[in-house]
Amino acid sequence: METLDAKELRMFMAVVRIGSIRGAAEHVNVAPSVVSRQIAETERKIGLTLFERNARGMALTEAGELVLEHSRRVLEEHSLLREQLGFLKGVQQRRVRILCGEGFLADILQHGLGSFVRIYPDVQYDLQLGGTESVLDGIANGDADIGIAYNPLTDARVRSLAISKQPLCVVAPPGHPVLAKDRLELADCAGLPNALLGPGHGITQLVTRVAADRGFAISPLVETTSIDVLRRFVIAGLGISFLPRFAVSTELAREAVAIRELSDPL
Repeated sequence: METLDAKELRMFMAVVRIGSIRGAAEHVNVAPSVVSRQIAETERKIGLTLFERNARGMALTEAGELVLEHSRRVLEEHSLLREQLGFLKGVQQRRVRILCGEGFLADILQHGLGSFVRIYPDVQYDLQLGGTESVLDGIANGDADIGIAYNPLTDARVRSLAISKQPLCVVAPPGHPVLAKDRLELADCAGLPNALLGPGHGITQLVTRVAADRGFAISPLVETTSIDVLRRFVIAGLGISFLPRFAVSTELAREAVAIRELSDPL
């Protein structure tokens, strides 16, 4: 088999990530015909078909899955080599790409990033926000170096370096009746006005799964992609939400909200 170079692999990865020739072409800023020819040339080199077209776009074949795994390893090694060579040449500017859930942001800035900045003053940090699924995809696709997510599903594409238990809590306005219960379960929140993140977020996936297992549903009054909207929803007295304690630490300190840990085995 002929060798596949980095340019071929990046173009292949773009098609995988976006799901279409045209979309990949726009992403890498070339004509669709260029991407199409490159994929055809890559398939010629390996002697197997990489993609199958279906109603949802371009789907990987079994050979395509193998090439995808290879591409990720090669591009990761290229990135590491580039950084190491840059360091040897005396280039001090380095970059770490962090992709995390919005709820982690305050804690990262207040307690995490400062130590690294002091130890590695030459490193530049690219900090982006995303839901749990976006974080997993970003790491798997090589778009981020470090991911921090709440309640991620087991994913063979990524490797977990550290895990911490952060119980899910009901977040409510101070004095809300639901907080007075001796033992607060998710079922006690059914029917209460609430705000939730969208379905791609680990918190919502957890709430939805537990509710379904117990035969009821939690239907949000407000659905959003922003944890800040959840906080403001509660502070405004519109209802409750569900978040781990660290996501509302500032609001708790100001006594703008109150929380109770759910007793359900989550």
